[in-house]
Amino acid sequence: MAKVPRNFRLLEELEKGEKGLGDGSCSYGLEDSDDIMMSKWNGTIIGPGHTVHENRIYTLKIFCGDNYPDEPPILQFVSRVNLPFVNQIDGKVDPSKITVLSSWKRTNSLETVLVEIRREMASPENRKLPQPVEGANFS
Repeated sequence: MAKVPRNFRLLEELEKGEKGLGDGSCSYGLEDSDDIMMSKWNGTIIGPGHTVHENRIYTLKIFCGDNYPDEPPILQFVSRVNLPFVNQIDGKVDPSKITVLSSWKRTNSLETVLVEIRREMASPENRKLPQPVEGANFS
């Protein structure tokens, strides 16, 4: 199968992100529409119901390096959140602590990552973790 070039792949993801994902629980788009390298993205996750995250909106910064999609994106929460794979000082997601990043596949996408983070929020070990006050951000 032919390997889709980085920018074509990111254009596909941009189009999909702008149309909105499945149930609307996650979204993403370019931070700056003039970013011709399509490196800097913003992501949003709506907290899953029946968890401490319910009715919360979490924002993230996403960076797609030159080797994306062969290498995973770098994610950093802007919104404060208490999860085992998020650094509590700067909000960076530790790729070694979340399967979708540690076992990255070229077929994964920004959508895959955001949906998987949301799924982790709803997992039995994370669904009741005490959370920072709503609206707090990492500095």
